[in-house]
Amino acid sequence: MKATWSANWDDDLGGGPKLTQDEPVLQKLSEKITLDVEQTFMFYLPRICEHCPNAACAASCPAGAIYERAEDDIVLVDQDRCGGWRMCVTGCPCNHRIGTAEKCTFYVSRIEVGLPMICAETCIGRLRSIAGVLYDADKVLGAVSVGDDKDLDRAQREVFLDPGDPAVQRAAEGAGIRRDWVQAAQRSPVWALINRFEVALPLHPEGRTLPMVWCIPSLSPVVDSLTETGHDGENAGNLFGAMANLPPESRCPVRPQQRDPF
Repeated sequence: MKATWSANWDDDLGGGPKLTQDEPVLQKLSEKITLDVEQTFMFYLPRICEHCPNAACAASCPAGAIYERAEDDIVLVDQDRCGGWRMCVTGCPCNHRIGTAEKCTFYVSRIEVGLPMICAETCIGRLRSIAGVLYDADKVLGAVSVGDDKDLDRAQREVFLDPGDPAVQRAAEGAGIRRDWVQAAQRSPVWALINRFEVALPLHPEGRTLPMVWCIPSLSPVVDSLTETGHDGENAGNLFGAMANLPPESRCPVRPQQRDPF
C-alpha cells in the first residue's frame, strides 16, 4: 500500500499539500510571487477582429453571412443573412466569449469616404497604426500549412511583400492595385515593424487564419535588470532567476484598472 501520510510529512510539510493551502504564511508568499510575476510580465492585448485573409468565422458560417471584401480584405457580417447560429463565434480562434456576430467592422463606412478609423485617430498615445499591407496570395496556403506552430510567425512574415521593392510595385500595378494604396503602405511603419525590425507579433497565429492585427509586446524590466548583471537578459531561461534582483522601483506601481474594450 502506497503511503500518503505520516508524522514526518506532517512535520516537514506543515500538514501536507492538502492543508498548506490554508497556511497563512504560505498564502501571503504565494500572493507576493503572483503579484511580482503579473506586475513584471503583464501587458494587454486588443480585443478586436483580426480581419484574417483565411477567416475561420466565414468558413464556419452556415448562412454565408460573413464575407471578405475583395478590395481591402475587411471581413464583414451581413446581418440580414445572419441566422444567429453563432457557429462563427465557436469557429473563431480569437473568440472572447462575446456570444454575438456583431464585431469590429474596421469603420468601413469611414474608410470608404477616405477617413481613418476612430480608434486609431483618437488614441492619445498613438498606440495604433493602421495601414494596408501587400501580400502574396499564392503563399497563403503554404503559410497556414506549416507543421510546427512555432513557425507560423515566420511563415506569415514571408507572405508580406516589401512595398518599397520596385518589383512589388510593378506587380501591384499589374494586379490593378491603386498607386495611392502602395504609397500609403510605403509611408506606414506597419510593414517595417513587422518585417524589417521584427518587433511586432501576430495575435493568435495558432488559428492559422493569418491574423492581420499585430502587437508589439511591452518589455519586461527583468530583462534590463538581468542585463545589468552581465547576463543575457533575453535568454528565457534566465528571466525567473533575475526576479530576486528586480529593483522595486522598476516594477509597475499601479495595475491598470480597465481592459481594452475592443
